[in-house]
This record gives sequence, C-alpha cells and structure tokens, in this order.
Amino acid sequence: MEVEVKLRLLSSAAHERLSTILSPHHRHTHLQQNLFFDTPNSDLSSNLAALRLRFYDLDTQCILSLKSKPQICAGISRIEEQEEPLDPTLGRQCAAEPWRLLEIESSEIMKRVRDEFNLGGKDLICLGGFRNVRAVYDWNGLKLELDETDYSFGTCYEIECECSEPERAKNLVETLLKRNGIEYECSKSNKFAIFRAGKLPAGSTL
Repeated sequence: MEVEVKLRLLSSAAHERLSTILSPHHRHTHLQQNLFFDTPNSDLSSNLAALRLRFYDLDTQCILSLKSKPQICAGISRIEEQEEPLDPTLGRQCAAEPWRLLEIESSEIMKRVRDEFNLGGKDLICLGGFRNVRAVYDWNGLKLELDETDYSFGTCYEIECECSEPERAKNLVETLLKRNGIEYECSKSNKFAIFRAGKLPAGSTL
C-alpha cells in the first residue's frame, strides 16, 4: 500500500515560489514520461486498476507498475502498488507494440494482470500519457516531491510526500505553504484520473 500526501498548487507562480523556498533542500530532479495501457474494453480501468510504464531521464531507467483500488480523502492518497524494473529498450518496444507486455513471462505484474483481470487472448493498447518534471527535496525529515505535470490539455502542479505518518506530514507541509502565502488545495484525484478525464481540475490557473 502506497500512502502519500497530495496537495495541488493552484498556479505556476505557486510552484515557482515553493521551488525557490525548498531549493536549499534539493537533492535531484527527474524527467519522467508516463504511459498507460489497457484493453480496448477497459478491463483494467473498469476494475480500478492502472498499468503504467514510466521512463526516467531520457530512458536511463524504466519501471513497470500496477496500481489498483485508489482512495483519496482530504489530501491523503492510499493505493495498492506493485513495481518492477524493466529494461528501457524492452520498455520502448512494449510502448510501440503493447502486446509485448503480455509476453513478459518473468514479470509478476504481468502474470497478475493476465490472471486477475482474465486477459487471456485479449489485446493491450497504449492509452497515451503525460510528462512530469519531479524535483525531490529532503526537508524536515520528509522526502518531498514537487511535480510539474504536462498533459496535452494543460499543466498541473502538485507536492507529494510518501510517508508512514501522513497526517503529521500533511500538517508540516500545509504549515509551510500557509506561512509563505502559497495557494493550494487538497488533491481530489490522482494524475491518471486527471489524464483520463481529459481536463484540468477546477481552479487551475497559469
């Protein structure tokens, strides 16, 4: 189970201001490309599951993941997650020809997809995806991830924190935002849900 604090920043100015404030605590920045897969009949998403390939930093790394049963309430997200590293070259082949994912016999994720969602004989298609710039900070004992997510229909900004004490972490981050006059709200949906909706959350500004 992945448990994260998710707070949406309401503008690019808010993102820029928070980035400046956190800059002394910066550790690294990742360029991510996220691609999602499903059957033509949406067998995965109709069962609240998302199959994703994530490429890092110009294909230096690729992660295959399966997320399921998402819940988000008051800015705290809980979701079942399983991840596996995948050779980036194979990942790109699967992105171009999604049926190749079902042929990866060594993958526990794909075995689960085939069995749990009864995909025997079915095709996979690529739904598309989005790009994300993720800056990572070590701040007050927390690992903060500041995201700038580019969809085909616009850009969203969010700060996330994966942790074992989400209420405590949320309180610390909210105090930081309020003290510095940074406009935010609790995220109401995850990035995949925004991508599938095809529109930015209400209240987003440039």
